[in-house]
Amino acid sequence: MHVNQIILISLVAIIHIYIVYLEMAVWTSKKARNAFGIKSKEFAEETKAMAANQGLYNGFIAAGLIWSLIAIKTDVAIFFLCCVAIAGLYGSYSTKIIRILYIQTLPAALAIISLVLF
Repeated sequence: MHVNQIILISLVAIIHIYIVYLEMAVWTSKKARNAFGIKSKEFAEETKAMAANQGLYNGFIAAGLIWSLIAIKTDVAIFFLCCVAIAGLYGSYSTKIIRILYIQTLPAALAIISLVLF
């Protein structure tokens, strides 16, 4: 892997580690509610367990990306980056929050392109 590929994969992993933090540790906070477009603290409280479950899955994504960097496995990186890109596309479509494309899908897609082309 080239340095730019490592940087892109690391960026996507860091984004997902941050998402884990938001979903598992501070879901009901104003910061997390703003990040996910949740208006009421009551709704955040009601969905806290679901968010923690989502956070766990995002943790698995981050772990897979970190594993791909440690093991220098391009195919593993591409698999997990594709998972991120698809989840971002679906998340943007299902929630109608377009910024998911920029936060999640775009960095993953750039990393995939970098891995495939170089």
